[in-house]
Amino acid sequence: MEAIEANNLSKSFGSVTAVNDVSISVKKGSIFGFLGPNGAGKTTVIRLLTGVLTPDTGSIYIGGVNINNDPLAAKMMMGVIPENGTVYGDLTAEQNIIWTAKFYGMDRTTREQRAQEILSQLGLTERKNDLVRTFSKGMRQRISIACAIVPSPPLLFLDEPTSGLDVHSRRLVIDTIHKMNNAGSTIFLTTHNIEEANALCTTISIINKGKIIATDSPEQLKKTYGTTHYVEISFRQSVTEALFKDESISRVERWGDKWRIYTNDPDHVVKYLAQVAERDHLSIISIATSGPSLEEAFLQLTEVA
Repeated sequence: MEAIEANNLSKSFGSVTAVNDVSISVKKGSIFGFLGPNGAGKTTVIRLLTGVLTPDTGSIYIGGVNINNDPLAAKMMMGVIPENGTVYGDLTAEQNIIWTAKFYGMDRTTREQRAQEILSQLGLTERKNDLVRTFSKGMRQRISIACAIVPSPPLLFLDEPTSGLDVHSRRLVIDTIHKMNNAGSTIFLTTHNIEEANALCTTISIINKGKIIATDSPEQLKKTYGTTHYVEISFRQSVTEALFKDESISRVERWGDKWRIYTNDPDHVVKYLAQVAERDHLSIISIATSGPSLEEAFLQLTEVA
């Protein structure tokens, strides 16, 4: 039995078809990434899977339960963190968590204990008695996550969970995703952060114009659709793009204090750069090669589709 089994989903709004014959299968215990450009249909699919919207056609099973036939049973297996949090600004951090725990039928002792555990886990203990409306975006997002994980749900939906967060808040969110997954929760994640998806997900589906155009592991997607390697190098001295002139180099980009040199022959480029550095008396601070990226595969798929 899969955590999610959705077959032939379609959803239109007037003359616009937002989701067109989409099928998704998510294995229990996996971290499933759902990627796509803006307007591709990601959020509509999540709303269908979580029962917010009803599909025009198709079926959805959550942990074996048909969400259309028994929506309450299906939703009790979920934790949902929407892109825009739904926490109560006029309640404190602790009150938000305890209020959510009540909906899941937890007794007073259990919900208070659970609230303290989650507040500590998300670094919010010192702010537990403050009204959420006084929190920053990152802290409000942490409260959204806290409320979603109160019942330790078997299935956790996260729609752009780290969008706009500072480094510290983002790290706490990522750590929480890992902890929930290690404890047995299946994670369904949408994100615009391609490297985040590459680092977190075991399987990725890419949607474009309402249709699934590819589903595979990140490495297999890179292998199948990515073609370009690059060499990244940093010199102690200041150099210009004019330094990188070789027929094996397809393009050059400035990348912070480094240069990225794209090529199909990284071995040749590394040797060429060593020769150039020797010739021009340049000191190399760092040099590294990289294979095809998930971002390249994503761009190729969504531009072609």
